[in-house]
Amino acid sequence: MLPEDGGSGRTSPTESSHQNDRTTAPETAAAAEPGNGAAGRSASHDRWWLYRGTGQPLRDTDLGELLPPPPPWRRFTGGPVVTPPPPDDEEIERRLGRISPSSVGTTHLRHEADMVNAALLLRRPLLVTGRPGTGKSSLAYRISRELKLGRVLRWHITSRSTLRDGLYEYDAIGRVQDSAALSALRRTTPPDAGDTSPATTDEERLPGIGDYLQLGPLGTALLPYELPRVLLVDELDKSDQDLANDLLSVFEEGQFRIAELVRARRMHPRVKVMADDPGRSADIVDGVVKCRAFPVVVITSNGEREFPPAFLRRCLRLRMPDPDRSQLVDMVRAHLLQETSEPRKKAQADSLIDQFLLSSRDRGGLARDQLLNAVYLATSGRFPGDEEAMEDFVDALWHRLDGAGAESRAG
Repeated sequence: MLPEDGGSGRTSPTESSHQNDRTTAPETAAAAEPGNGAAGRSASHDRWWLYRGTGQPLRDTDLGELLPPPPPWRRFTGGPVVTPPPPDDEEIERRLGRISPSSVGTTHLRHEADMVNAALLLRRPLLVTGRPGTGKSSLAYRISRELKLGRVLRWHITSRSTLRDGLYEYDAIGRVQDSAALSALRRTTPPDAGDTSPATTDEERLPGIGDYLQLGPLGTALLPYELPRVLLVDELDKSDQDLANDLLSVFEEGQFRIAELVRARRMHPRVKVMADDPGRSADIVDGVVKCRAFPVVVITSNGEREFPPAFLRRCLRLRMPDPDRSQLVDMVRAHLLQETSEPRKKAQADSLIDQFLLSSRDRGGLARDQLLNAVYLATSGRFPGDEEAMEDFVDALWHRLDGAGAESRAG
């Protein structure tokens, strides 16, 4: 059954499996909970549980207090420190639903939390694989919400994506056009007879070079923030084969050069450029962007191709299995709590979850948003047909992800 609102007394996914599978006493995990005192947070063992996968943001603390120093080979010292990122609660709620406690954890949820914590402590990218619709991209937003790391930077990969796309864009054509327009203006505007100052060059009258530069999601993630940004590199397997190799040096060095600023660094050693965050900018010194806190990098792949061994060696790997019933219940509750609050609608949602699990098994796997679509329509009270018509419509919604069988039984 769908759980009632509240969920008090539930055990978090990692706490439950911690009690069952770890040799440490259960009270150790409880002491590690944010807000339970400095003694619990200071224990080195408890520092493992930075991310718990509970869906609950940290309380009375932040990641800066909990995260230990990086390994010596992953230490970065970029500067000047950039202002913390803006929150994006609206986008996170759109993707994850309302904040609500998760059900008792499964082995996979414990493993997921373990891999996220390993990535945090080692400052390494996390490569997340699995079928489409299993929640790979959502992991980045769960990490950001729970650790209070602000807006998620998303880089959606296509077959045409290059490393430069993720780092920055330079509008060279726009700068040339502006320069030509200023030159034409000077030729048509008579000089002021009373102006005895030296003539201003077009270069001096142009907007600064930073006005023609904008950092991409990857470039913004590598700015010197005090706390790590969350970067989602979505569907990397759709890229050209060279992109994974191109990412290696950036992930290893934690920095990159902006060629246009390097060439201009004598005249412009410090340049303000636009960031990927709306309305935000950052100062770049000597044309080099160098991180301070290595970002939390979540790379997703649907398994359409393999990656080079050197790339895989530098990533931690997590495979997302199909969601089980408790995870689907939590998802429906987070997104559609109000729509399923009545007993009749809650029973409809329960029935659809069970049907979804069977259909997903028979059809080679379905996506979680296909279930949300069906539950929303069924519980909205707006569908005009009878129960049989609804079954036909749900069958059409739950088409195979490879495109086969998309037509409804009603034709």
